[in-house]
Amino acid sequence: MPPAQITTKDKMNAEERARGWRTIRAVLPYLWAHEAPWVKRRVVFAMVMLVIAKIISVSTPFVYREAVNALSGEGTSAAWALGMGAVAITVAYGVARLMTVAFGELRDAIFVKVAQRALRHLALQTFTHMHQLSLRYHITRKTGGLSRIIERGVKGVEFLLRFMLFSVGPLIVELTLVAIIFAVVFDWRYAAVVLVTIAAYIKFTFKVTEWRVNIRREMNKADTAANQKAIDSLLNFETVKYFGAAKREAERYDDSMKGYEAMAVKTGQSLAALNAGQTLIITIGLVTVMVMAAMQVQAGTLTVGDFVMVQAYMIQITMPLGFLGTVYREIRQALVDMGEMFDLLQQPAEIQDKEDADVLKVKGGHISFDHVEFAYDPTRPILKGISFDVPAGQTVALVGPSGSGKSTIGRLLFRFYEVTGGAIRIDDQDLRDVTQESLQQSIGVVPQDTVLFNDTIRYNIAYGRADATDEEIVAAAKAARIHDFVLSLPEGYDTAVGERGLKLSGGEKQRVGIARTILKNPPILLLDEATSALDTQTERDIQMSLKAMGEGRSVITIAHRLSTIADADQILVLDKGEIIERGRHEELLAQRGRYASMWARQSAEEEDEAEQGAA
Repeated sequence: MPPAQITTKDKMNAEERARGWRTIRAVLPYLWAHEAPWVKRRVVFAMVMLVIAKIISVSTPFVYREAVNALSGEGTSAAWALGMGAVAITVAYGVARLMTVAFGELRDAIFVKVAQRALRHLALQTFTHMHQLSLRYHITRKTGGLSRIIERGVKGVEFLLRFMLFSVGPLIVELTLVAIIFAVVFDWRYAAVVLVTIAAYIKFTFKVTEWRVNIRREMNKADTAANQKAIDSLLNFETVKYFGAAKREAERYDDSMKGYEAMAVKTGQSLAALNAGQTLIITIGLVTVMVMAAMQVQAGTLTVGDFVMVQAYMIQITMPLGFLGTVYREIRQALVDMGEMFDLLQQPAEIQDKEDADVLKVKGGHISFDHVEFAYDPTRPILKGISFDVPAGQTVALVGPSGSGKSTIGRLLFRFYEVTGGAIRIDDQDLRDVTQESLQQSIGVVPQDTVLFNDTIRYNIAYGRADATDEEIVAAAKAARIHDFVLSLPEGYDTAVGERGLKLSGGEKQRVGIARTILKNPPILLLDEATSALDTQTERDIQMSLKAMGEGRSVITIAHRLSTIADADQILVLDKGEIIERGRHEELLAQRGRYASMWARQSAEEEDEAEQGAA
């Protein structure tokens, strides 16, 4: 392999090791650093149980030796001096093994609460951080991929907390004690064979596992890709049916699963190779020690009990050595899974509150856009120095073709993104100087496409205000003209709306969205084509509700149908990120410009629709 490639590979391995240690350092505080005193007490108590279990475990083969010597007539040990017969020694051996298991299980029972608490706090932190990331991040990532990364990461943390603390360290201690016992009780050569066997086993295990980790990483990528395609396809179920693309989606999913299948096969084959190599190394070490002991028994320097004791120790370390291979593989793979999740936690939030950010104080709701500039991509500006005011209690409408920047203005007002130039103020308070929570509590949004939670109608309306009473929920539903529809359903307000609200029609979903905004009762309203999914009659009813809700509030409404905003206090016509016309409805018609032509065209279309409906 060329030196450049070796350097690159070494660099990748170093980065991977650094990432693994970073992940471990990130997990440990969840295990120990906590304000609840019972957490540390439980960890210490579990460690005590662990030490007791290991001491008993290492002492057990001595009891086994005494029992064999007693039965073979070679008993000149302390057990005989205490008057213990072969049966009593055998019982003591059984009690010792039972106590080893009992203390181990007690340790797990004590520690499980600590592990689950740490797991819950980490999952909560990840979930909270996901909501702190910007809309830009969520638009560019796929929900299925994120959910799978979090799922694998949390499982990896659970495994790491359970096994790293109580398996790897104690196993090293136990192997060291066995080597010392062999050197003191028998001969240094026994200890040398044990240490060489352990070293060879660990080196082989680590080497092969590093190779398997790369395969696991590729398998994770294929798994994530397949999961993304599956979720994306299911979320777009109706679109798939519209275009008769069920077979096409199945083929896309199967193509992704083929990649996963190939990596899974490699994982299984590499595991078989690893297990075979581990068995070979352990068997060689076991046979070597047993042959050495057998020769000394024949020479009369060791008893049969000593031979059995050597065998018991070798079997005792063989089992944890096999477990060490499994633990290391799983820890290494868990670190890969966790690394992805901690990378997610390291993702900085694009929109952050200032350290001295104050709470937004809405006195009247005066909104001011002062030479606002914005671009999703620096090479493609969206807003080019937009300036306008929404006086307290007035309504300003934004109209214009798609891509003119209407929805972007709404997202900037809600601070989904940060302006790249100029400033947005509410009652002379720059949005960058106030907390996001207080800003978002002060603005009610009815989007063009209302997305509902997979819960009941009651829950979705009450989402507008968590402490709302049933009477307030019903009042909001009546104001949104959906109460009668809800009562017509068999389960009424307890009717489940399905994934993303798919059990309801577009108009019904929109009215639920309007109801929860009415329930929120904010001082500022942002209506992003709020009635676009409604029929003409329902739209007129809703417009009355929205108009009533807007009384005394500052309202920015983004509209496609000009008839819905004809009574706005001011209408802004946008095109390519600039305001090209502004004024009241009558003033804009008199200018005979862009707005007037849009009004004429829509009026003609509505007349045609009315004539067709009458026919």
